[in-house]
Amino acid sequence: MSKHTEKLRKQLLEISEVVNAFRSEAVQVKIIDRLLDSIIDDRHDSDGETLKLQDNRGRKRREYEDDGTEGRIRGRKKPGATKILNQIIHTDFFETRRSIAAIANYCKDTYDSDFKTSELSGILLKLSNEGKLKRERNNENNRFDYIKP
Repeated sequence: MSKHTEKLRKQLLEISEVVNAFRSEAVQVKIIDRLLDSIIDDRHDSDGETLKLQDNRGRKRREYEDDGTEGRIRGRKKPGATKILNQIIHTDFFETRRSIAAIANYCKDTYDSDFKTSELSGILLKLSNEGKLKRERNNENNRFDYIKP
């Protein structure tokens, strides 16, 4: 075994009694996870590069910058529909009547977020109930259009 692995093994043996005192496996896993996170926080890469961890399934879990702070994982989540719609409200996009399909296309083109119309409908209803948008039925296709009040 390498020096690092042997050292880690000894450290785990020292804390195993404390961890095993908890009956819940979920609690044990959380304790070990936090312990390992704190160990990694203390460790810095000698090259000054970002340390990348993988969970037990081989997926990238976290990135740590060379100063020990947690960095944002590349390709992580995009902003959700609620956040994007709240941003759009403050632009002039809703100055004209917009269908839910037009809103979804605008989100895809402008924010690179491909939302289904069903994802947007509940949020748009909430925004109209709050008075931030006006919801009007379109007589041509019997669907709702949204416009600023």
